[in-house]
Amino acid sequence: MAKIKPFRGFRPPRELAAKIASRPYDVLNSGEAREEAADNPYSLLHIIKSEIDLEPGIDVHSEAVYNKARENFHAFIEQGWLVQDDEEYLYVYAQTWQGKTQYGLVAGASVDDYNDGIIKKHELTRPEKEEDRMKHILVNNANIEPVFFTYKKEPAIDDIIARYIDTHDPEYDFTADDGVGHRFWVIRKREVIDDLVEQFAAVPATYVADGHHRTAAAARVGMEKRKNNPNHTGEEAYNYFLAVHFPHDQLTIIDYNRVIRDLNGHTPDEILKQLEKSFMIEHKGTSPFRPDKLHCFSMYLDGYWYALTALPGTYSDDDPIGILDVTVLTEQVLKPLFNITDLRRSDRIDFVGGIRGLEELKRRVDSGEMQVAFALYPVSLEQLITIADTGNIMPPKTTWFEPKLRSGLVIHSLKD
Repeated sequence: MAKIKPFRGFRPPRELAAKIASRPYDVLNSGEAREEAADNPYSLLHIIKSEIDLEPGIDVHSEAVYNKARENFHAFIEQGWLVQDDEEYLYVYAQTWQGKTQYGLVAGASVDDYNDGIIKKHELTRPEKEEDRMKHILVNNANIEPVFFTYKKEPAIDDIIARYIDTHDPEYDFTADDGVGHRFWVIRKREVIDDLVEQFAAVPATYVADGHHRTAAAARVGMEKRKNNPNHTGEEAYNYFLAVHFPHDQLTIIDYNRVIRDLNGHTPDEILKQLEKSFMIEHKGTSPFRPDKLHCFSMYLDGYWYALTALPGTYSDDDPIGILDVTVLTEQVLKPLFNITDLRRSDRIDFVGGIRGLEELKRRVDSGEMQVAFALYPVSLEQLITIADTGNIMPPKTTWFEPKLRSGLVIHSLKD
């Protein structure tokens, strides 16, 4: 059963929250982060993308970058831009996007739960990315950014959170430049905190929605600190890491699309001819076409859009992995037509989050950078949970959750 813990969060003063809150480290490259934080000394990007304060082109995994992150984190604290709460609290983080609001409980998630499989994952991690986040946690002795968890809806938890936020004003309330609204409450009432911890103890599992590398890194840090502490009790701060827990019925997964650099020696006509073996093809002209159901794909090739509907026998509805459209595309298109067999390592394929729209796919092909693009129908939360529950792993770049969490509204220190 899931174990959560309140903690003494480091948080911005109310007047600085909107300035400090930033997009996550992994949705911006160094150049984009440098530009975004250029006129904002308060941005958390100075900690989570600290290379922006060093010379352009520096190796982002160099010791200088990690040391700069630590220097900036300490400076934020010294200047009063981040202030630690006096007591251990839980927090509620609400995001409003496109008329829909999701309410997450911010708490310490258990390292033991991750190691014991109570926190379930659906993606593999890459060692170099895991190592990077581990170093970032260690150098700051803190989980600077939260991970994004979900759990099967529990009405009792929903009710406790709803009652609390209905009777208390949010600590922060702002709308970011991308139009996403952010509200944040501090739960200071001990009886409410105890009630939520007790209710979560009945939750059979939580699921990593977004942030597999940060989760794995935080668990590794916890185990390393545990090994090096002869007086370890299990209640130390390092036994937990920063997570926002959302009920599954409130979340939105959008499409995660693919663009390919070359046609593997084929002409556009040859590609279309080969696709007829596995798909019913419909010419859609020059107007972007978005897939509207499972096993329907959109392809942009040679200036035109096509609808590709997978033929029976190209997918397996009885297999939690075989039913996924990312699997169908890989097995019926990417491998046989383009000879792309390792999506994690091939430099001939790139992945485009649906938040960028179909126009981004068209732009990258029309520019000549890429030769063909495929848009997919989004994976459902039910599919994600089924895959995690059965111990399966999704293919790379399958899910894109939106909106993304803003980092910097609360930080979890590993100091006791």
